[in-house]
Amino acid sequence: MHNPLRSEREVFRAVVVIGLGAGAVIALALLTRPAVGAVLLAAEVGLGIGVLWRGARGTLPHQAEVVRRGDDAYRVLVMANQTVGGRALLEEIKNRCKGRDSEILVVVPALTSSPLEHWASDVDGAIAEARQRLEDSLRSMESAGLTARGEVGDHHEPSAALEDALRFFAADEVIISTHPPHKSRWLERGVVERARREVPLPVTHVVVDLEAEATRTTGAAETTA
Repeated sequence: MHNPLRSEREVFRAVVVIGLGAGAVIALALLTRPAVGAVLLAAEVGLGIGVLWRGARGTLPHQAEVVRRGDDAYRVLVMANQTVGGRALLEEIKNRCKGRDSEILVVVPALTSSPLEHWASDVDGAIAEARQRLEDSLRSMESAGLTARGEVGDHHEPSAALEDALRFFAADEVIISTHPPHKSRWLERGVVERARREVPLPVTHVVVDLEAEATRTTGAAETTA
């Protein structure tokens, strides 16, 4: 069981539902009798408790659909957001594909920065930023001798973006890259755990500390200067 309000999106959704319900109770009480409003309020509270309980238990597990192909190419599906250009991720991909006829698909979900942007479908900025990160990452992989292509994934949910990609990309394994635990929203939301539970493929989690990588790069530059 987990906290059903552990993310900003879930808190935002709960606030919206409570606000709508409270408005309905007030309107009904004004139009009819206070007793009717009290009954509706009790029903709303009961429904809310049920929804929170269901959320705390988590969704029912299911197995993601994975397309298959008959050739010998080794295919790696990489999912990352802000960490897509990290050196730790690049090294992991190189190790996985070393000595193999490999094909790499990089999926960068265009995640909105707030629940309000998501509900308002204000995703143009998120898509543009994700596309730029993806292009930079693909150039780095090409420089490292890796054959890769990429796409900007579903902006609603990283797990949905992963499942969509598996329906057309015949992956042999999945690599998910995140920030360190204290900074990662994906880890907070259980994205890696869900993938390992629902995707019938090996799932590797790579932690990319962008701040530490930047510090090492600066230190190396000062040493050689």
